[in-house]
Amino acid sequence: MHGPLLLAGGLTVHAHETHGQGAALAVVAAAVLLAGCYAVLAARRRGKARGWSHRRTASFAVGATLLLVGSLPPVASFAGHDFRGHMLQHLLLGMLAPLGLVIGAPVTLVLRSASPRHRRALTVVLRSRAFHAVADPWVALVLNVGGLAALYLTPLYRATAGHPVLHHLVHAHFLLAGCLFAWVIAGPDPAPGRPSVPRRLVVLGVAVAVHATLSQLMYAGLLVDVPVPAAQLRGGAEIMYYGGDVAELLLAFAMVVTWRPARLRRRRVTSPPAYAS
Repeated sequence: MHGPLLLAGGLTVHAHETHGQGAALAVVAAAVLLAGCYAVLAARRRGKARGWSHRRTASFAVGATLLLVGSLPPVASFAGHDFRGHMLQHLLLGMLAPLGLVIGAPVTLVLRSASPRHRRALTVVLRSRAFHAVADPWVALVLNVGGLAALYLTPLYRATAGHPVLHHLVHAHFLLAGCLFAWVIAGPDPAPGRPSVPRRLVVLGVAVAVHATLSQLMYAGLLVDVPVPAAQLRGGAEIMYYGGDVAELLLAFAMVVTWRPARLRRRRVTSPPAYAS
């Protein structure tokens, strides 16, 4: 009886490792491709009159690097057998890497670099009803922190442990939801109907409160469905609590830095769009 069971367990572990390696290679390829395309477009813009900010380029490079760090060993290996590693990976993929990528203003770079026909097509997408709906801060908030609640307060976390594809889909969700939330709250790229800074601060405050509540429930072992040793659960909760605070403070700082007073917005109405050059 022990032989078949061990064989089945070995096959399961091997399948997880195979899926993990394939996913890691896909992330590496995507991150390198994105960073390479961004670098090429940024280099071309520097030859133009308006140029392109080195700080934007550095921010995007940091975001792509954090995406790689969170997807490759040793972080990925740590996440595979320890819940504290899982939470560190979530912090990198779902909060810090998206902030770096978004502050790099990739949409603005594409708009400035594209031909007039492609620029118009992208502008139509940005102004579409579907995009307006997704760009609502409350929708972005639900997709972001709602995903966290679903992962840790329902059997979803258990399910990801046995289904590698679901595990990678959850990671993709956190990355995309993190990018959406960072873009809506503090992104320098154009966004349809972006609300005022006070309204965005309220949304960010709700996100901070939800993160804090989830981490405290996790530390106490209440309501969460995460079958790991108590020490790992408390350690993961601490990473979520303190790491989330750092990420959200950076997001708030980015929002203030990219804020433009009403008088400057009125002045810019009479000027060509930032991507027109």
